[in-house]
Amino acid sequence: MVFYSEQADNDLDNILDGLLHWEKFALTQDFCLDYVSSIIDVCDSLDSLSYHASATYETHKQYGDKVYAYLRNRSTTWYIIYNVDFAGNILVNKIISNHLTVS
Repeated sequence: MVFYSEQADNDLDNILDGLLHWEKFALTQDFCLDYVSSIIDVCDSLDSLSYHASATYETHKQYGDKVYAYLRNRSTTWYIIYNVDFAGNILVNKIISNHLTVS
């Protein structure tokens, strides 16, 4: 089962808000909602993975032990940072883009 921390919920809200108010060009509300929904779909499938990659960036390690890199397009990767408990449950702690990840 996949659970979301308050921080992860805030991250999703902030991603949606950022897309809705993006200054480069206007995006439709439907596009923005679908974009965030696709991130949620990836998060919700984390408990079915057979392998969980360890976090390597210090920025990511602050939020969890595991990371999943969701390549959204050729310039944006969303890093979903999470922990796995003894029963295989997932707690998504942080969702951060490659644009904000410091190596």
